Amino acid sequence: MLKFLSWNIQQGGGSRVRGIIKFIAQQKVQIVTLSEFRNNDAGQFIRQKLLELGYHFQFTSLGPSDTNSVLIASQLPCNSRLFLQSDPTYGHNVIAADFEAFHLYGVYLPHKKKHQLFPLLLEETTKNRPALIMGDYNTGKNFIDQKGDSFWYTPELAKLEKSGMQDAFRHVHGEVEAYSWYSHQGNGYRYDHIYASEELIPLIKQCDYIHSAREDKLSDHSPMFLEL
Repeated sequence: MLKFLSWNIQQGGGSRVRGIIKFIAQQKVQIVTLSEFRNNDAGQFIRQKLLELGYHFQFTSLGPSDTNSVLIASQLPCNSRLFLQSDPTYGHNVIAADFEAFHLYGVYLPHKKKHQLFPLLLEETTKNRPALIMGDYNTGKNFIDQKGDSFWYTPELAKLEKSGMQDAFRHVHGEVEAYSWYSHQGNGYRYDHIYASEELIPLIKQCDYIHSAREDKLSDHSPMFLEL
């Protein structure tokens, strides 16, 4: 079994980092993707504690200390790639970890900003190699992943699916109503996703949100758990 955790830790984790690390340790996963990771003191604490937990392979784009980016930490050997030229402003918001059997893309896509990261992901995942894209997409399908229609990039998700990538959570749970983040008004949004290429879909054993972490205020997002 291969287990993943994907989680937006809310502005780098701040004073919640000890609770975040404790939660990650309890999940006993081999690969972790953290969105809204920041290259600051809290980020260095997270990386050191993950190293102590056996996540010896760690990759991030090392953006400015006040900038949200992505960290991929793995107990399994892999190589990394950055895409800093993919977008003039948000090139640090996608990183890749290349494993022997698949390629993992960790994402923190900007919220309601114009960016060129979906074309990058489409190009990367149409190269006939098994792939996973996980993280905070800050978008979803209108009227499905929220009750309204305020998502900007619903058409881009449709293009991703047409290219052969599938929503792992929907593969397991169908059309069940589920949200990973809530506004102060109580409106739910499914911002956090894991997309898997067709070769990996038959291997999915489990894909769920762990809402207890959000309810315990470790972050304002629910982490995602994936088991292959």
